[in-house]
Amino acid sequence: MSVPSALDHQVTGYSLAHAYWMARAARLAYENPAEVERQARDWGFDRVRHHESLFEPPFALEDTQAYTMASDRMIVTAFRGTEPALIRDWLSDAATPPWPGPARTGYMHYGFAEALDSVYPGVRETVAGFRDGGQTVWFTGHSLGGALAMLAGCRMYLEEPRLRADGVYTYGQPRACDRVLAAAVNKGFKDRLFRFVNNDDVVPLLPPEPAYAHTDALRWFDAKGTLHTSMPRLAGAADRLRGAVADPVALPSGGVRDHFIDAYVTVLERSLQ
Repeated sequence: MSVPSALDHQVTGYSLAHAYWMARAARLAYENPAEVERQARDWGFDRVRHHESLFEPPFALEDTQAYTMASDRMIVTAFRGTEPALIRDWLSDAATPPWPGPARTGYMHYGFAEALDSVYPGVRETVAGFRDGGQTVWFTGHSLGGALAMLAGCRMYLEEPRLRADGVYTYGQPRACDRVLAAAVNKGFKDRLFRFVNNDDVVPLLPPEPAYAHTDALRWFDAKGTLHTSMPRLAGAADRLRGAVADPVALPSGGVRDHFIDAYVTVLERSLQ
């Protein structure tokens, strides 16, 4: 296996190579619009649309940003994450009233749901409009962006099944919904949703259980870069979680280091080599 030199626009299912390219698309969401458009063209996408919503203080997420790029074979929507310094504002809050899930299915984290709601109409309209030739549809995102990608795919499927995405790839995603909605996502996205966690990345441990839950289809890289489909109960995980909830900005260095999107791109690239 080797690192693919180009994104395969004809891919229809899961592959590690596609996970690598979706991670790169998630990383691109952090760039400015001009760079997004330049890179999208280099990757073979001839249409790009940006999605952005600004919030008035004191809303902690500040803004939501994403982009959608399309070719005659594939559509990709990537949601931007947030900076580690802002983790305190949104990850540790399990007391916020929940937001009803799509199609009255379970509940979502209020902050994530409000952030998604601010751009979802544009995302939905863009995906439906760009899908003029039977293109496959993919959602991706890192950190907060991963939570939004999962919720966007879930909402589109539950509210309009004909628009179900072909795949959702997330990296360092926090918990974003309750067990009822997670179960619905697992059923609707069986073999379509893939949640990557890099070694000691602590963000996926937040917000804490039992108020919030993760979906299935985990892909976890251990310290040696070996990929697993389950994560053992790591020694000290409870202590790391307690410390993160107390002050998420002061996460252990490994938890922060392993969370960066560059770390995900690197470990995926190494695994392909």
